[in-house]
Amino acid sequence: MFKKVLRWLFTLTGLIIGYVIGQSLLKVDRLAYFNSSAILKMVSLIFSSLLFGFILFLISPWLNALIKKLMDYFEENIQKVPTVEILLGTFGAILGLVISALFVSLIPKTFIGTVISVIIALILAVLGTDIAVKKKGEIIGVFSNLKKSNAPKEKKTKVVSKGIPKVLDTSVIIDGRIFDICQSGFIEGALIVPHFVLDELRHIADSSDSLKRNRGRRGLDILNKMQKELSIEVQITDKDFPEIEEVDSKLLKLAQVSKGKVITNDYNLNKVAGVQGVPVLNINELANSVKPIVLPGEEMSIQIVKDGKEQEQGIAYLDDGTMIVVEGGRRHIGEMVNVIVTTVLQTAAGRMIFAKQKR
Repeated sequence: MFKKVLRWLFTLTGLIIGYVIGQSLLKVDRLAYFNSSAILKMVSLIFSSLLFGFILFLISPWLNALIKKLMDYFEENIQKVPTVEILLGTFGAILGLVISALFVSLIPKTFIGTVISVIIALILAVLGTDIAVKKKGEIIGVFSNLKKSNAPKEKKTKVVSKGIPKVLDTSVIIDGRIFDICQSGFIEGALIVPHFVLDELRHIADSSDSLKRNRGRRGLDILNKMQKELSIEVQITDKDFPEIEEVDSKLLKLAQVSKGKVITNDYNLNKVAGVQGVPVLNINELANSVKPIVLPGEEMSIQIVKDGKEQEQGIAYLDDGTMIVVEGGRRHIGEMVNVIVTTVLQTAAGRMIFAKQKR
C-alpha cells in the first residue's frame, strides 16, 4: 500500500512539474506559436504535464526502492544512537536555526542572498547539533543540578576532593571493580573520564560482536552508576588532543596535563606509562596485593584440575584464582591432595605458587 501511495504521489508530482515547465516554455520566443491561442496553450500544457507525469510514473519503482533503502539505513543507524543524543541534537539544531534567522534577516532577498541564507542555516544547525551532543554530559549535569536545587537536600553529597585527579581508561570502566574500590573510600581526588573514552565505550557497545557489545554496555552502566551513587566527583571532560590518534596516548597526555594519575588494568598501558614517567594505579596489582599471603613451607589441601606445561606437573587454583603448580601432580588429576608451598612468584600479571606433595 505504501508503495502504491508513493507511486501516485510521484505521478502527481510529475504532472505538476510538467505543468510548471510547460508554462515556462510557452514564454520562450521560439514557442510563441503555441501561446497564440487558448486551445494550443491548453494542449501544450496538458501534453507537458502528461509527459512528465508518465516519466515519473515509470521511474517511481526505482525511486521507491531508493527511498526504502534510505529509510532502512536511517532506521538501522538511528537505533544505535542513544535517545538522549537524539533529543539534544534536535534541540541544538533548532537553536542553531533560531540563531541563523538573526543573520539571514540582514541578507538581501536576492537569489545569491537566498543561497547564502540556506548555507548559513545549515552550517549553524549542524554546528548546534554537534555542540549539543559533545556537551551532553555538561548539559545533563546542568539540568540535574537545577533539579537537585529545587528538590529537598539529600544527605549524600558529592565530595569535591583536593587529592590528585585520577584519569580512567576504557578497560578499568568495563572491568567495574573501580566502583567498589571508590565506594570503599580508598580513592581520593576527582575521577576524570575524557570524551574520547566515552566514544570508545559507545563504539564497543555498538559492535556487531555480542561479547564486545555486552562489555561496552556494562562499561556505560558502570559509569552511570558511578556518577549517581559515588560520593566522589566524576568529571566528564572535553579535553582532547587531535594531533594524537591512539586513545592510550591521549590518556597519558591528559594525565600529564592535569598532573594526575591513570587508573587501568591494561598491562601494556602500564608499561608505556612507566616509560613516559606517568603515574599509574593498576587494579590488577591492587587485587594481587590484597590476596591472602602464602609463605614457602605452608601446607594446604587443594584439588588438581589439569596437567601443567612441564612433565608430571599438575595445576590447581585457589578460590581467588591464584594458580598453583604442583610437582608430580599430573597423576592425581581430579583428586584432593595435601601440598607444601615451595616458591611464591609475584608479577604484575598475577601471583603464581609452586608446591610439592606432602610426604
